Amino acid sequence: MGKELVIKALRHEKTERVPWVPFAGVHAGKLKGYTGKEILTDADKLVESLLEVNKLYMPDGMPITFDLQIEAEILGCSLLWADNNPPSVKSHPLAEDKTIPCRCTIPTKESGRIPVILDAMRRVKAEIGDQTALYGLICGPFTLASHLRGTSIFMDMVKDPQYVKDLIEFCSEVCIQMAEYYIEAGMDVIAIVDPLVSQVSPKHIENLLADGFIAVFDFIRSKGALSSFFVCGNASKQIEVMCKMNPDGISVDENVNLVEAKKISDKYNITIGGNIPLTTTMLLGNQQDNMKAVIDILDSVDHHNFILSPGCDMPYDTPIENTIAAAQAVRNPDDARKMLENYTVVVDDIDVEIPDYKNLDKVLIELFLLDPDQCAACTYMLNSVVDIYDEIKDIAEYRVYKYFIREDIARTRKMGLTNLPTMCIDGEQKYISIIPPKEELIAEIKKYAEAKKAK
Repeated sequence: MGKELVIKALRHEKTERVPWVPFAGVHAGKLKGYTGKEILTDADKLVESLLEVNKLYMPDGMPITFDLQIEAEILGCSLLWADNNPPSVKSHPLAEDKTIPCRCTIPTKESGRIPVILDAMRRVKAEIGDQTALYGLICGPFTLASHLRGTSIFMDMVKDPQYVKDLIEFCSEVCIQMAEYYIEAGMDVIAIVDPLVSQVSPKHIENLLADGFIAVFDFIRSKGALSSFFVCGNASKQIEVMCKMNPDGISVDENVNLVEAKKISDKYNITIGGNIPLTTTMLLGNQQDNMKAVIDILDSVDHHNFILSPGCDMPYDTPIENTIAAAQAVRNPDDARKMLENYTVVVDDIDVEIPDYKNLDKVLIELFLLDPDQCAACTYMLNSVVDIYDEIKDIAEYRVYKYFIREDIARTRKMGLTNLPTMCIDGEQKYISIIPPKEELIAEIKKYAEAKKAK
């Protein structure tokens, strides 16, 4: 039974095959013709969509939602809703109010959209919980703190680390409370999803963030549930410190070299999950591309302590047949290998023109993002530029490229970028999976502007 495979993998036991956990967040609504907002605000539509995911994709485990804004909305962030994505945070209540929220604001079971989520969890548990491992996804402490404080938190880490520690402690208490609700509702695995962890150094994580994360994972374990720590973006340098926080498993996206990451997770006897490419393969590829991606991953790593999944929340418009092909490949890898014997992936590169950076009148900031509406790390990298734009608009301009648009994918390849999000300044890669503090970024842009003047 699929549920048993996931539980065995996270308990570091031998499994008969690799477990399959598709992250069908708002994509679940696509299967029944619902928008992202509809399934994230209506328990009936969410349950209907999740049961369709279970029917079509034959998952061994699956999340109920993939929405990192549930807690932020309750704590005062306003949201921007979209039909094809989860909502994104558009305001930060602590941006101009550098305080720690009162413990009385920690969400209750009746807060915000929590009743909708808990209702769906209980109903899906009753329907398929005996055969499919169910994941409750929670916004991690650092990303939640960033939602509340905004991009200023990156400067706080340098200038006021104690404030960051105190805010992380509060956010960890929110995570613990949410974990308790989700465990009571029958979730087998509690996943702490914190994309912004990939944007800060391991040293900052150990000094400022680790205590809060460890407290969350210890709590989950004390309640008899399993845990997963999901960090998207280029988390290669953060893998070891993630393992040291002692979750049962970690999960990474396509930015991370899975073979190298698994060497580290194996050293700590922690299960790793990942990392079918979302855009180039699941969204824009064909069935053979998806089968090949699965087989290539399966053939690259030892199957002990491993769960196969997409690199992150699946795009809303992912073709159903592509995900079915991935599911079939993981369940029947030998058959898939035979079907792929003479198949070669075709790279659909479009001819794009790279700017003549030396002769531009202004400094050009280029933001290469996965999806600024869905990827929190991408959102905050974009906001780091938007927030200072009034101060730099006379000397600089910026452009945004999205890795789900074919032309932008081709541009990313032509620029030689291998990790997203990345910020380039006048064609040079300056910030790779790192959110620069405000003052540092302004100084860097001014340096490029002065170099232009000197010429």
